[in-house]
Amino acid sequence: MSSFKVRTDLALEARENVDEGAEELRGVTVEEDYNEKSEVKVTKVIIESKNSAKFLGKPVGTYITLEAPAMAQPDEDYHKEISEELSKQLKMIIPGMEDEISVMVVGLGNRDVTADALGPNVVDNLTITRHMVKEFGKAAYGKSKIHMISGLVPGVMAKTGMESAEIIKGVVEKTKPDVVIVVDALAARSTKRLNRTIQVTNTGIHPGSGVGNYRNSITEESLGVPVIAIGVPTVVDAATIVNDALEKAVKRLAEDTVELKEELRNGMGELYNMYVTGKDVDYEIKQISHIICDAIHGALDI
Repeated sequence: MSSFKVRTDLALEARENVDEGAEELRGVTVEEDYNEKSEVKVTKVIIESKNSAKFLGKPVGTYITLEAPAMAQPDEDYHKEISEELSKQLKMIIPGMEDEISVMVVGLGNRDVTADALGPNVVDNLTITRHMVKEFGKAAYGKSKIHMISGLVPGVMAKTGMESAEIIKGVVEKTKPDVVIVVDALAARSTKRLNRTIQVTNTGIHPGSGVGNYRNSITEESLGVPVIAIGVPTVVDAATIVNDALEKAVKRLAEDTVELKEELRNGMGELYNMYVTGKDVDYEIKQISHIICDAIHGALDI
C-alpha cells in the first residue's frame, strides 16, 4: 500500500479533513446548530461548486448531519426527540411536500449482514399506503391529504445478480413515484460517529463507495426523479483506527520517527479492506431503524 487514504461516506468528515483555508473550500458553506435540550447537533454542509465537489469527493448538493451521542441507547424519549429533528429536516429537503406526492422508500443493503441491514429494517417497519390509497382513496385513512408510500428492498448483487440501481430504475419507471428516499448503511472516518450519526442529502447515493465497493449511482440523473438519501455510519475502516493510534503515538516521539511512521502506515495493507463495527450493532441497528422509520412517518404525516 503506497499511501493511506481515509474512506468516509460523510460529507462532514470529508470537510473536517481539509485545512480551513484551502482555496477549494470557497464553494462550501457550513451551518451548525446545537439543541442543548436534546443534545442533537445539526450540521449542514452545502457544496456549491464543481471544484469543491471534486476536492471533497462529494457531489454538489446539500448534506445535513445529525449527531446524537446517545442515539443507540435504550431511551425512547430521546429517540423521539431525534426522530422529530430528523423529520423536521426531511420536510425541508423533500421536494413537493405542500402537495400530495408518491414516495418510494428503498432499503439498500444485505439483511443477512447485521451492519448492512439498516435499509431493509427501515422498510420492514414502514407503514405502506400506496395500495390502500389506490384502491380506496384517502377515505381509507380518514384524511383530506395523504401521501402514497411504497417500499422496496432490492437486495444485493450477490443474491440477485442485478445492480440495485437497475432494479430501482425498473420499479421507478413502472410505478412513477414523485420522490425516492434511499436508506443505507455508511462507512465513517471516526469511531465516535458509529451508530450515532444520521446523514440526509439530496444528492442521491453511491452504494458501497465508503468501503471501496463501487456500484451504479442512485441519483436524480439516473432515475429521473429527485432522490433523498438517509444514511447511518455502521462501520469504520480498520486501517483508520490503526492510523489514529499511530498519530497519537508519533506525537510523543521525536520528529526523526516520521520515516518509521510512514513505514508502519504502508504496512497496513491487510487492514485496508477490513471494516469494524460495534459489538452491540444488532441491537443498535434495530433502534436506529425505528428512529428513521418514525421520522419518515412524521415527515409524511402518517
